[in-house]
Amino acid sequence: MAEKNRRSSIYLDGRYIGSVASGEQFASEARKNRRAGILSGEINVSYSKKLSEVYINTDRGRARKPYIIVENGASRLTAEIEEKLKSGEIDFSYLVRKGVIEYLDAEEEENANVALRPENIDSRSTHLEIDPATMFGLTMNLSVFPEYNSVGRHPISSNFIKQSQGLYLTNFSRRYDPRAFLLYYPQRPMVNSQVYRTLGIEKHPTGQNFVVAMSTYYGYNMKDAIILNRSAVERGLGRSVFYRSYTDEERRYPGSQQDHFKVPAPTTDGYLGEHAYAKLSEDGLIEGEMEVKEGDVLVGKVSPPRFLEEQTSFGVGEEKSRDNSVTVRSGEDGTVDNIMLSETTGATKIVKVRVRSAKTPEVGDKFASRHGQKGVVGLIVDQNDMPRTKDGIVPDLLLNPHGIPSRMTFGHMLEMLGGKAGSLKGETMDGTPFAGNGKEIVDEYGKMLEDHGFDKFGDETLYDGRTGKKFDAQVFTGVVYYNRLWHMVSLKLQVRSRGPVQILTHQPTEGKPRKGGLKFGEMERDALVGHGASLLLKERMLDQSDKAEIWICNNCGDVGYYDYIKNTPVCQACEGHDLSMIEISYAFKLLLDEIKSMHILPKVKMKGE
Repeated sequence: MAEKNRRSSIYLDGRYIGSVASGEQFASEARKNRRAGILSGEINVSYSKKLSEVYINTDRGRARKPYIIVENGASRLTAEIEEKLKSGEIDFSYLVRKGVIEYLDAEEEENANVALRPENIDSRSTHLEIDPATMFGLTMNLSVFPEYNSVGRHPISSNFIKQSQGLYLTNFSRRYDPRAFLLYYPQRPMVNSQVYRTLGIEKHPTGQNFVVAMSTYYGYNMKDAIILNRSAVERGLGRSVFYRSYTDEERRYPGSQQDHFKVPAPTTDGYLGEHAYAKLSEDGLIEGEMEVKEGDVLVGKVSPPRFLEEQTSFGVGEEKSRDNSVTVRSGEDGTVDNIMLSETTGATKIVKVRVRSAKTPEVGDKFASRHGQKGVVGLIVDQNDMPRTKDGIVPDLLLNPHGIPSRMTFGHMLEMLGGKAGSLKGETMDGTPFAGNGKEIVDEYGKMLEDHGFDKFGDETLYDGRTGKKFDAQVFTGVVYYNRLWHMVSLKLQVRSRGPVQILTHQPTEGKPRKGGLKFGEMERDALVGHGASLLLKERMLDQSDKAEIWICNNCGDVGYYDYIKNTPVCQACEGHDLSMIEISYAFKLLLDEIKSMHILPKVKMKGE
């Protein structure tokens, strides 16, 4: 009984400010005053019955969502108000001010009973969704039929839309983004949503409509791999351009020294050879539309030496300079697209060079539909070897049917059906979330297909292009909007035999731009240990990494060195000459040096012969 009569604590932005006899009544009164305009519409009030606490939130940065208010089992958005809204007599903010619509934050939503559609309103309903699709964010609304997909596919799908190549900005030709991808022939999707149309996202398309058949192909599209039609690729399917921008400026240094854009003289430190600067103009900048490859100089620049000038034998300070030119990144090539000259805020000259390269889909490139169905190209097949329909239609892409049931992306199949129906009818179809019942949608699309002489469920008889034989089963075929993602083989391909190493550790450098090696990590090492492949392990971890030949004193166990003048090894610690050469990892030698720096003398014990 005492539990029932306890007072409710009130928290304002997380701070305790007092208590009331009935928290539920207090929250209800606060909401009435907010709807009447007495309290600010930015305030949200929620009541926790379990804790008997009221939370009032007024802080900025809260995610809030608009809902239509429902009172006494009826929506406040009447037909009369809707007519005024359509005619432009009133606007959305008017509805908020007049208490027809209110914004709820995450906490107040816990006290709300929201009806999805007007016909779902009952005596317990407190609010009504403006549109069921608004419960999803922008990226999820760009997908179609998301309510028919597994919930785990939604964040994956959103991620792929962010990674897709398309028309990212209409003024791309005036921009010098560090890197940019642009689809040659972007298209509007055959199946799109209300949000897509309302926000005009068709101005920034992200993919193309592919004719897709759900079929295997001699094992080349196992798992998530996909098969592409070579003729479709040659006609421009998935073709894109990659822009890479290089930036440099004439920096100023202390002592009135500064960089200069020019063709470096042969006497310059680090001179790359005459051939490297052959494409530069007199001002040290490359010309537009020049073909460039890895290592070619785009901007010739000389910088002052890192250290003070040395005196020559005549006592005159010699003007030295070092080459600090901008070269094309390792593993990349292309054509110089544009050059821009400008000044920074510090009045130093700045130059930007944009290089473009055409990227045609190849084996290993990544594609994804808007339902999180990702896949890399496993094979690009000649059109005459691809399966075809009786009318001679050849799919652009073959997708393995095993990828659908386990991932439960049935929205992908609905889009195939809708895209096919829309293609035959010559108009785009609607795939807005919660727009209709699944059976009704299939029946609607099925009727359109039947009207054009196709099977109701999108199945077609296919013939093998290689043998000419008819497939035993009918194959589900349709049209899907596919995105080409920026994960491309040409930008990830990395090969190295011998190359640069880090000065400190003597291990190979890391990363493609630095001509680095591939990392052989701890888990890979464990695999070799488990297999007992000891020589392969030694080769990877020592011979091809940081093998060092070190002299160790047999007497005191310290590290020595070889005196080439006296032609004998020397130990600095005990001044002996009885040393043995051992092969160790240079990282181990570094460890010994680190230990010495802490005033601890490590000793290496040599095993007796």
